[in-house]
Amino acid sequence: MNRLILPALAVLLCSSPCVYGGKVLVFPVDGSHWINMKVLIEELHSRGHEITVIRPNDTWYIKADSPSYKTITVNSSGGFDEEFFGAFVTKMLMIRREDASVWARISLESELLAQFYDMNKQVVKMIEDIFEDAKMIQSLRDAKYDVVLTDPAVGGGVMLAHYLGLPLVLNVRWTVQGEAHHAIAPSPFSYVPFPGTELTDKMTFPQRIKNVLYYFFTRFQIAYVTDPNYIPLVHRYFGPNVHYMELFQAADIWLMRNDFTFEFPRPTMPNIVYMAGFQCKPSKPLSQDLEDFVESSGEHGVIIMTLGTLVGHLPEDFAEHIAAAFAQLPQKVIWKHKGKRPSTLGNNTLILDWLPQNDLLGHPKTRVFVAHGGTNGIQEAIYHGVPLVGLPLMFDQEDNLFRMKARGVAKVLDIAALNKDNFLEALKEVLYTPYYRENMQKLSSVHRDQPIKPLDRAMFWIEFVMRHKGAAHLRTESYKMSKIQYYSIDVAAFLLAVVLLVAIVFISAMKFLWRRVFSRRKVKMQ
Repeated sequence: MNRLILPALAVLLCSSPCVYGGKVLVFPVDGSHWINMKVLIEELHSRGHEITVIRPNDTWYIKADSPSYKTITVNSSGGFDEEFFGAFVTKMLMIRREDASVWARISLESELLAQFYDMNKQVVKMIEDIFEDAKMIQSLRDAKYDVVLTDPAVGGGVMLAHYLGLPLVLNVRWTVQGEAHHAIAPSPFSYVPFPGTELTDKMTFPQRIKNVLYYFFTRFQIAYVTDPNYIPLVHRYFGPNVHYMELFQAADIWLMRNDFTFEFPRPTMPNIVYMAGFQCKPSKPLSQDLEDFVESSGEHGVIIMTLGTLVGHLPEDFAEHIAAAFAQLPQKVIWKHKGKRPSTLGNNTLILDWLPQNDLLGHPKTRVFVAHGGTNGIQEAIYHGVPLVGLPLMFDQEDNLFRMKARGVAKVLDIAALNKDNFLEALKEVLYTPYYRENMQKLSSVHRDQPIKPLDRAMFWIEFVMRHKGAAHLRTESYKMSKIQYYSIDVAAFLLAVVLLVAIVFISAMKFLWRRVFSRRKVKMQ
């Protein structure tokens, strides 16, 4: 018997696929960005990889202890400020409600830009602290990591990967200069809308003007927020001839947190891997008390409302309007809200500090999702086929919800102008107009119809980079070219010069021949 067991084990070992346990260094971004990064970390851990996460000492979301990863805590600021975001949203709403002037909006945008400047400044300081800590750098080198995984919404992970000479994978929607495609892929202004313009890929002439003007406005933001922080850092540690965006553009793989159910058709690049919905999964059973509440809705179903991770609660008067509108509906409502309990709250509304968003969206009785427009929530709504009522607050949320509106799956409101009547009207429109649910079901069907799950696709490419020490064969070198070279302005100038030279020579020759012929005729006539 023993003689049979040993050969059988040998055959099994030889036939088993080779498992490669690599070492991954993760430099994440705090807040909601950490939520989707954590999904990748946990999946990598389940596949046998060793994960180390670098975190600042004031992080809001990133825990020091986890069964999925080890941490290196840097004695430096770099996390998100929970109190700031809550206070900023309240201030923004009040300004937009009470003073809709251009100057009030400019003041608000200026304050937000100043906050972004300070956030980037903190990240740069954190990176400088790491680079100047010889002991830490040596320990990072000695650890022999196979790859750096980072979110380039801040530049710390990109800088660290190049400083250590490691392959780089980006978990990306935004870079420090804006939407990620614009940093790496051709983006013609004629049909690629700039984020924030609320334009589609079918633009009129005035809309194309708006698109170009918005580009220049964004360049101003970059010059104010990003350049002053990253240019000195990169010149100090990587040389005066290196631009910081070259380090981003040199990443091996860009794991893009969207796809073309969300994005308008546009040029892309071979090292961009689309993984929209990678965090989505089939719903799990609800807790018994929550299931009982949902089932009690009967044929009317349930409305889910949450405004994401950055905003715990709305100003009291906004909450009163929302609660009063919900109370007028026959549906049951589950609302994530941490503020004061509204006096207008109806018996049909359940308020929770936290709710299992994915599991509720996947429940067959869920009819509408009231959301702020964060990418994670929108993708879960698409995955489960639930139409949206959008209440965008800040950042990319308005642009995200506009894309959903353009596809006929969302009704979007200006939250600053929100009241009981217009909110109730929007809810009824999405609830009782089949158009919204039918369109979302079609979008969900297209999104799900893929040969490989988005999370598995992401894992393949991270492990590909680890196995092959990068993916240079997919990476364009065009970012090293100047604008003159990239747009072939020098070639066009050369060819124009040649044409002009030929024309000048031809005209000069014709003039010379004409003079010769004319002079001979003149001699003969004499």
